[in-house]
Amino acid sequence: DLDREVPVNDTFHEQTNEELTEKELKQVEADDQAIQTILLGLPEDIYASVDTCETA
Repeated sequence: DLDREVPVNDTFHEQTNEELTEKELKQVEADDQAIQTILLGLPEDIYASVDTCETA
C-alpha cells in the first residue's frame, strides 16, 4: 500500500553527513560501495573499473 503511513518516533533524528566524523563518512562510503557490489552481483575488480569511469 503506497499510501500507508509509516509511524516515526517523535525523538527520531536523521543524521546528516555534516554530523559525521571523517572516519564515519569513509565507512558510509565503503558500505555504500559494498552494497552496490552485492546488489549488482559483479566481481569487485570489474565494479571498481566501472565505478571509476566518468560519464559525459
